[in-house]
Amino acid sequence: MRYNKLGRTGLFVSELCLGTMTFGGAGEMWSKIGTLQQGEAEALVRTAVDRGINFIDTADVYSGGQSEEITGQALHGLGIARHDVVLATKAFGETGPGPNARGSSRVHLIDACKASLKRLKTDYIDLYQLHGFDPATPIEESLRALDVLVQHGHVRYVGVSNWAAWQIAKALGTSERLGLARFASLQAYYTVAGRDLERELAPMMRSEDVGLMVWSPLAGGLLSGKYGRDSQGEQGSRRTTFDFPPVNKDRAFDVVDVLRPMAERRGVSVAQIALAWLLHQEVVTSVIVGAKRVDQLEDNIAAASVELTADEMDAIDRVSALPAEYPGWMFARQGEARRKQLAGEPRPARR
Repeated sequence: MRYNKLGRTGLFVSELCLGTMTFGGAGEMWSKIGTLQQGEAEALVRTAVDRGINFIDTADVYSGGQSEEITGQALHGLGIARHDVVLATKAFGETGPGPNARGSSRVHLIDACKASLKRLKTDYIDLYQLHGFDPATPIEESLRALDVLVQHGHVRYVGVSNWAAWQIAKALGTSERLGLARFASLQAYYTVAGRDLERELAPMMRSEDVGLMVWSPLAGGLLSGKYGRDSQGEQGSRRTTFDFPPVNKDRAFDVVDVLRPMAERRGVSVAQIALAWLLHQEVVTSVIVGAKRVDQLEDNIAAASVELTADEMDAIDRVSALPAEYPGWMFARQGEARRKQLAGEPRPARR
């Protein structure tokens, strides 16, 4: 297991992160994702920590808070030292019936953080993330609220999830101008079958040194190898009960057709190849893996040992690369000479 620095911080996190969305199962939507109770969840946490994962991610809306409760109890019940785990959670979604029990206002964020601390049975949260963009709250108000939580010691680092590149850039500039805690990371959807993040978000993260946590790296199970043009997976599997995130399935199955022979040559799962591709991406800090069973988690963790060759990466890129869009194709055209200068390529001789 490798450990990567989280953005512009001194915090190191494992390249794989245990996701806890399968813990609890309260409510119609969450029950389709996973219904693991305390004992089953503790088996996953134990396996993850024993295999070198030091990073756990949850959210206050997962199963109406049950995921946080189960996660906190698991760490206590298993006797895992708090300082040995980087614990991340998120706030933004609806946590009650009132008009202020949602969003990224000062009121909601401070109340939500206190509630998460209680459910997680901890004095501090290592990474506190805004789970979505709030069009009703000024960015400055949200940033000031997060900074208060950092200054009071309830939160160590702050991050964001599911924001656009311009929104994050604006927030980073505001944080620098006002001397507030800056976003250390972005949690975003990214898979070999859905590379939209590469258009605007990836360049922004490289420029501003923001870490990337990847959610749904297997496209909601579509890249597990269980699905194909002629196979819709087992009844009750993730994609048959909850068809999310949206994916161009024809494109995804083209990708699976390329990944499958690579997996067969190594005697590993298609999922491991899909995860390994992400781990080979420079912009990726940590890939969030969730599971319903220990054997699924073990299979995902094994992806950290898969090394893809340059030829294999090229083959995957040919089938999965995004089509060129403006202004990207103009950047490539107009910037070619300057990139050659940066690379130190000799200029052609004058005639």
